[in-house]
Amino acid sequence: MSNETTLTIRGNLTADPELRSTGSGKRVANFTIASTPRTFNRQSKEWEDGPTLFQRCTAWGDLAEHISQSLRKGSAALAVGRLSQRDYQAKDGSTRTVTELTVDDIGPSLVRATAQVTRTQGASGFQGHTAQPGQEFGGDDDQPEF
Repeated sequence: MSNETTLTIRGNLTADPELRSTGSGKRVANFTIASTPRTFNRQSKEWEDGPTLFQRCTAWGDLAEHISQSLRKGSAALAVGRLSQRDYQAKDGSTRTVTELTVDDIGPSLVRATAQVTRTQGASGFQGHTAQPGQEFGGDDDQPEF
């Protein structure tokens, strides 16, 4: 749809992506990206963290598989997708609203890291790119925080 809200978010994965298959066999990955804005306080001459945004994300098909193979808890990532909102009925009977980013593209942040990209051949014949696990960032100590 041409009038959908698109969003780019930069942050860190809060947990390993959860990869599963639907009843029809389509693969889906679910994960959350945490993004914390930082501002410089000129009076104290220190950086201050703002409130953290936790954005729930979903990816489908080959992209879901690539995400689950490439990104881990703490991985710094840039995700682009379509923002949507939906209501659901909670166990206590109340109606709740959630926002979700349906990811169209994602990659490791290269601000403070490097990545090794490997071409893949997906089921659709599309040749995409994915970073190799353990190679996208040089180790857990090199993970940037946003």
